[in-house]
Amino acid sequence: MAMRMTGMMSGLDTESIIQELVAARRTKVDKQKKAQTKLEWKQDAWKELNTKIKSFQQKYLSNMRFSDAYTKKVTKVSNANAVSVITGANAVNGVQTLEVEQLARNAYLTGEGIKDQNGNKGDFTALSKLSEVNGGSLGTGEIKITAGGKETVIDVDDNTTISDVLNKLKEAGLNASFDEKWQRLNISSKESGTNSNFTIEASDAGVDALKSLGLESKMDAGNKIEAIGEDAVIWLNGSKYENSTNSFEINGLTITALAANPGEEITITTEQDTDGIYDMVKNFLKEYNALINEMSKLYNADAAKGYEPLTDEEKDAMSDKEVEKWEKKVKDSILRRDENISSVSSGLRGIMSQGVDVGGKTMHLFDFGIDMLSYFEASEDERYAYHIDGDSDDGYTMNKDDKLKSMIKNDPDTVISFFTGLSRNLYEKMTDMSKSVNGYRSFGSFYDDKKMKSDYDDYTSKIREMEAKVNAYEDKWYKKFSKMETALAKMQSNASAITGLLGG
Repeated sequence: MAMRMTGMMSGLDTESIIQELVAARRTKVDKQKKAQTKLEWKQDAWKELNTKIKSFQQKYLSNMRFSDAYTKKVTKVSNANAVSVITGANAVNGVQTLEVEQLARNAYLTGEGIKDQNGNKGDFTALSKLSEVNGGSLGTGEIKITAGGKETVIDVDDNTTISDVLNKLKEAGLNASFDEKWQRLNISSKESGTNSNFTIEASDAGVDALKSLGLESKMDAGNKIEAIGEDAVIWLNGSKYENSTNSFEINGLTITALAANPGEEITITTEQDTDGIYDMVKNFLKEYNALINEMSKLYNADAAKGYEPLTDEEKDAMSDKEVEKWEKKVKDSILRRDENISSVSSGLRGIMSQGVDVGGKTMHLFDFGIDMLSYFEASEDERYAYHIDGDSDDGYTMNKDDKLKSMIKNDPDTVISFFTGLSRNLYEKMTDMSKSVNGYRSFGSFYDDKKMKSDYDDYTSKIREMEAKVNAYEDKWYKKFSKMETALAKMQSNASAITGLLGG
């Protein structure tokens, strides 16, 4: 960088002169920077739009092009308090009868309240020793637990605590706890059903231990306690079903018994989920309309004539609100008359207007009561949107007969076949429009993302090169003026010296 000297000797405003000389070249640089900024905004706008287009394709078309998306069924029960039903894809349509005879039950064992030596309610904790509860020595013995085909032995003596017994019961695969408030031992299986049965038997001191734990009344003559679980029992269409849990998977239905009510006949009605199909089509059209309307709005945006991205100097001369308003004007028009928007929009509208072959007959959306509004009814940015006759949420068509809903109910196969074909055609068209093009776009992009990035990088290189030339040009002029100032200073110095010699 050249040494920069002010016009102290010449009296000239060299800084202003040089900046005026450089201004034209800086303007060219600013023009390139504005063009790059505009390209960046265009990239951002397209990234956002591309995400919405891809979302539409993946959220709806990816599923709706397969008939499985429409085969959802729903099941209603006459007593929802007694049973719940989840409908699978393989469930058979029709009415079935159900009776819940018995719910599945875990094997339970609840002891009597532990009493002290005087026969009063005890005040023991899990850390209390069984000898303390018994009021005397227990001696030694054992308690054998059989659960899940496994035997577990508890060795007991005077130092065995309630907690020791609980831990061994848990080791045996059981739930066990001591309720200090009620002074009761609670034991249960972890699973339900007849396979959850467990037994407890004792010998010698083990018998006294069980008595201390409040289990004396549960023992038989052989000092054995047996806890029995129960299977759930239901009757479906006159056939008996038993299961260790309350859930049954039968013919595509998951039936969960909630309450036993022997003798009550419950009806289970399975049918096509017509509301689900209708909502899917409605949501599909809603998303399509939003997308096509947005593209129409972007393509037909008002021109921002006279508006360009601002330089830093231009921003400094404006308020933040003014800058925001200015830039919004440019950004709102950034995709005006964009060729890619035109291509995508035309492609989608073309498929939507084309017919779909259904059983050898060409059908269109209007055959299902779905059509666009007339030219004079629709606003400019909604002229390609579709409306469903009879849609309660549509102010334009809500008073018309709902042909779509009627056809779903009476002829679901035709509806499914049409929208499967339409979705497939749309999906394939969108896939084709977003295929990779060498040097121009990546796969899955509906715009020339690669070309834009390349152009952006070119701007960066060009701007860097131009700025280097401007700086060199500016330095050249600073050098020239610096030499002039140096020469003038030398002349002044020489003049002063001569004057001094002449005695001036």
